[in-house]
Amino acid sequence: MSPGAEENKLSQLPPEMIEFALLKTTGALAPRLGRISLAGRKTILTPAFLGNTSRGIIPHVSQDNLRKSIALNGVYVPLEDFVEKHPQQIPPIFQYDVPEPLRKFIALPEDTLLVLGARRNPPIPSPVANTNTDVGLSTSVGFKSMSSEYYAAAVRKLQPDIVVGVADIPFGQESVGTKRKDKMSDRTELWLRDIIARKDTLDKGEKSWSIFAPILPIERDLQSWYLEHLLEDMVDKISGVAIYDTYLLDDLPDQLHHLPRLSFHAPASPHELLRQISLGMDLFTVPFLAEATDAGIVLDFTFPPPTKDESASARRILGIDMWHQDHAAAVIPLSEGCTCYACTKHHRAYLQHLLAAKEMLGWVLIQLHNHAIMAAFFDGVRASLEAATFDADVSAFEAYYEPALPEKTGQGPRIRGYQFKSEEHAKKEKKNPKAYKRFDADKILELKAAHGQQPNRKPEMRGVIDDEALLGLVGMEQPTIEADPSAQLDGLKLDDDAKA
Repeated sequence: MSPGAEENKLSQLPPEMIEFALLKTTGALAPRLGRISLAGRKTILTPAFLGNTSRGIIPHVSQDNLRKSIALNGVYVPLEDFVEKHPQQIPPIFQYDVPEPLRKFIALPEDTLLVLGARRNPPIPSPVANTNTDVGLSTSVGFKSMSSEYYAAAVRKLQPDIVVGVADIPFGQESVGTKRKDKMSDRTELWLRDIIARKDTLDKGEKSWSIFAPILPIERDLQSWYLEHLLEDMVDKISGVAIYDTYLLDDLPDQLHHLPRLSFHAPASPHELLRQISLGMDLFTVPFLAEATDAGIVLDFTFPPPTKDESASARRILGIDMWHQDHAAAVIPLSEGCTCYACTKHHRAYLQHLLAAKEMLGWVLIQLHNHAIMAAFFDGVRASLEAATFDADVSAFEAYYEPALPEKTGQGPRIRGYQFKSEEHAKKEKKNPKAYKRFDADKILELKAAHGQQPNRKPEMRGVIDDEALLGLVGMEQPTIEADPSAQLDGLKLDDDAKA
């Protein structure tokens, strides 16, 4: 379809309605190319990833640098980042009385797609259990409950482009019983109906939104009641699906295959991303990207991979640990061939210095680079799908690179409470160790010796050394004053005396 024809088609849709076009696919459980379009927003070619935000921004990246240095056409924003003291006080974001208040509040560019959900990805398990009407959240001031009606009202107020329905998922539980799974299905259906009902009450001219229905991470027969009602009553009200377990995609009803799929099944590595893409996933949030940045790891992989040297038996690492001292004198780019801002303006030695000095700029540069690597990765995936070489390229990628990212060795930047698992909040020790601490007695003696103070060797010199601190006062003694003050006044005349 030509750009002009696409614009004409978009102009015929309601302004809040997204259009998803499947450009190439070979089956229900196969990789596919697609295009997500919305009037006034950048077009997203899929497979692709959304920026995973914290408090409305990509961690370590200001919104001006987001515009200039990161190629992101969409972001995911969790509501629990902004529900601060619900219900005792109204969160500040709800007091922002402007059109599209969420977009304005976080200074998101106008042409960037905005997706709103209830919880972060990955979410922190909440000790506040879900009920028939409420879902437990991890806010900035602890764990709270939020009703589905409150969520629907928040969506109406904040006016995102896409809203993800609330899913009743007991995160953190290793096993879930059959009765609990039945509740998951029933509650998710009711909560999705609340969103749809709120959308139906919008006034004429009020901004609407598109809805992504959650698909639960349980077997199809255990959520058959929910799926049945979704297909019978709500399928024409939704514009996409949110998948929480990619490996259950074969249970997705055929009537939903034409909709875009947003994955909340957090991948641990690029290899797992490729497996999800091979099953037909379209959009991702990729939490390991920011985790690598916080760990000081520079991502270093491409898709398809370079031609493998047959003489080299070891697979190449997926990232470079910039805390390692080997980089202290390396004046080379972070990744060879990368054209991001960090690689074209700086080198590894400078970045290693920034991390060692705990300078925030270090993590900013890594984040810019890692997003560039991920954007190039998805560009390569789409090109591979277009050329019909995806399966062969995936096999080559798995043979060329290690299956997991490097282990974290550095301390990383200061982390917030919601970045800890819920059970860790009960621990008494501080979450962030002190950057500075008192020297012990041996260290103090060592420093004194380095500066010429050797109290153990010449104890009799202690007082002399201390007196030398007053050396600047030598020669500043007060002059002797004669006993007769009149002698001091001889020869002095006053103006009045002269006149007289």
